[in-house]
Amino acid sequence: MVPAPAPESPLLRGPRVLLRRWRTSDRAAMAAINADVQVMQHFPAPLPRAESDALVDRIEAHFAQHGFGPWALEIPGVIEFAGLVGLMHVAFSAPFTPAVEIGWRLTPACWGQGYASEAALCALRYGFETLGLEQIVSFTVPENHRSLAVMQRLGMHCDLREDFLHPRLPAGHRLRLHRLYRIARQQWLAQHSPAR
Repeated sequence: MVPAPAPESPLLRGPRVLLRRWRTSDRAAMAAINADVQVMQHFPAPLPRAESDALVDRIEAHFAQHGFGPWALEIPGVIEFAGLVGLMHVAFSAPFTPAVEIGWRLTPACWGQGYASEAALCALRYGFETLGLEQIVSFTVPENHRSLAVMQRLGMHCDLREDFLHPRLPAGHRLRLHRLYRIARQQWLAQHSPAR
């Protein structure tokens, strides 16, 4: 039996944000974000252009296989490409996998204005209400207070006993310890379903 093709990913909209599929013109702007030392301070290193393009290639492959992924974030009337926000299957083995994670990476010009939280809410809604996922996770290093605050605003919760050592970083690496946040579909629906 031939497997059905992955569904086409729709546009996701919030009051101020648009999550859309990637355009070729987004790659240069994404490369600038990935090369920014401030943006990448909680990652092992900034990415050169070739590695940034390879990341976008992996995102496109994820869309082709699963019908969803990290979307390109547009702020209509403000900036055509502000970064990425979306959902992706976790690509390594850990105590909490298999799992789908939500993540974001924005240009610093768009930090502190609620865009990441608003766009991530759109992605969570799609994950739970359209894809029917049972749970979505997110993770970062404990020092990444901006991203942890977004996770908390999304209604995600952590248990410090679930902190884990990232398997793709070597022993002793300063960023190896990661904090895991989760939100279950039932929690999401309880928080966001209209009152009856």
